[in-house]
Order: sequence, then C-alpha cells, then structure tokens
Amino acid sequence: MNDLIAEAKAIAVLETCRRKGLLLATAESCTGGLIVASLTDIGGSSDVVDRGFVTYSNEAKHEMLGVPMELIAAHGAVSEEVAMAMAAGALAHSRAGIAVAVTGIAGPGGGSTAKPVGLVWFGLALQGKRPVAMRRVFLDHGRASIRRAATNTALDWILEALSADQVR
Repeated sequence: MNDLIAEAKAIAVLETCRRKGLLLATAESCTGGLIVASLTDIGGSSDVVDRGFVTYSNEAKHEMLGVPMELIAAHGAVSEEVAMAMAAGALAHSRAGIAVAVTGIAGPGGGSTAKPVGLVWFGLALQGKRPVAMRRVFLDHGRASIRRAATNTALDWILEALSADQVR
C-alpha cells in the first residue's frame, strides 16, 4: 500500500478522534507497534494517542492487558477471543475511549492448516460497548506485507467504527 494512503488514513483517524473527543490505545502482537507508530508519525498526535501496548508474547498479553492465560490456552493467541480480550484490556489499562487490537501469524513460519500464515484477528473496544472481533487472511507476500496490510486494515476499521452513528 502506498505510504501516502497509509498516512492519510492515520491523519483521518486522528482527526476523527479529535472531533469526537476520544483518546485511542492499541494492543499489538504481530504488527509489533506499527499501528501506533503510523499514528505517532503524525505531528500533534499526542492529543489523541494515549498509549500503545506491544504484547508479542502470551505473558505480555496477560501481564499488560489482563488476558487470562486460560483463554490463550483454550483458543490460542491468534483467536477471536484473545483479540477481543486484548482490545478490552487496552481500554481498561488506559484512558482511551477506543482501542484496537491485532494478533496474527505474519510468517514466514508458525502457520498451520487451521491458522495459516496471513491469518490476523482484530479486536475493537469502545467505552461502554461490548468488544467485537474481525478475522482476515492476507495473502502471504512476506512478513512485511502482512504486517502492513494488518496495520492498514486496523486503521480502516477504527475509522469505520468512529463513523458509525452510535459513537458520540
């Protein structure tokens, strides 16, 4: 994806959060902080971005976000349940009104038939609402490509959620 398009998405997320008076937090595993980096690359983002959690290990998901180890053991780190728990945990451990979470398999290894390389689960939590999840499988054009696609998808989903009538 073109860097100018990605930057435009990040700017749109920041402007929409400002308009709605919302702080934002991220909880990232396979993207390793790329989502929050895309936002903080924009000058003035500190009035919107509260914090970003990079929770690459299962222990970090548990310690930093409160994701139960039993949930990870039962469903795996790359799952709908864990993505929603990560988003809810980011909201609970920040001052944010909206949080996005990403957990997936960026490759080149680690995939299986049930969970192939390119599988990414996204979680989204809004203050006062039940977290939701979304599953995507990106074509395996390499680790960097999957991570960029996940970052752009997360920004798109934040914008979509903020544009819905139910968000302030």
